[in-house]
Amino acid sequence: MPSDRTEAVERALSILQAFSNDYTRMTLTQLANETGLHKSTVLRLTNSLAIYGFIQRDSAGRFSVGPSVWRLGMLFRRNFLTRETVAPALNALVEATGETASFYVLAEDQRVCLYRQVSPHVVRVHGEEGIRLNLSTGASGRVLYHFSTGGTLPAEGFTAAGSVHSVGETIPDISSIATPVFSKVGELLGALVVSGVRTRFTEEVRNKAIPILERVACSLRE
Repeated sequence: MPSDRTEAVERALSILQAFSNDYTRMTLTQLANETGLHKSTVLRLTNSLAIYGFIQRDSAGRFSVGPSVWRLGMLFRRNFLTRETVAPALNALVEATGETASFYVLAEDQRVCLYRQVSPHVVRVHGEEGIRLNLSTGASGRVLYHFSTGGTLPAEGFTAAGSVHSVGETIPDISSIATPVFSKVGELLGALVVSGVRTRFTEEVRNKAIPILERVACSLRE
């Protein structure tokens, strides 16, 4: 292991990373299975994490993330556009398109859904804010990767404003369009996305929605 890495810290972080929307509470056995660590190691590390509020344990012995994770999450959000700023834009997109609107930001080699406003349709794109996805698929992933790496992706498929389509890349039945959001000085702030069921959010519908998406993205410039 390289000298600039600390094994104990990485093991502790692997415990925090084990939690997800599907696994918000886990037993000791489940945590050990998810992390590949021995139970004794998990216990030792969770005890330390609990001291600083990153892990908590209920009366049944199940572990969950603690309030310190939420506090850091709030600090993370403050580095980006606030909900008060983005929410009107998302509402405008949902009203104009009838589909789910989201705002994604770059987090190292992943994308994080920071804010989302779901479609009023019964059949719709729905996912939790905070979900982490890779950058290799999806319209928002392509936009964030393209503009954070200086355009190393092929330019084909991108509009002049940097918008791009995605059909069934992340979820087979979902299509989406995304466009970058920049600050007034040209800093990439995130990606604004509209997603819908592909049988309804067709190429023709997406093409009509792109100018709307790009206008809303421009309104978010700080």
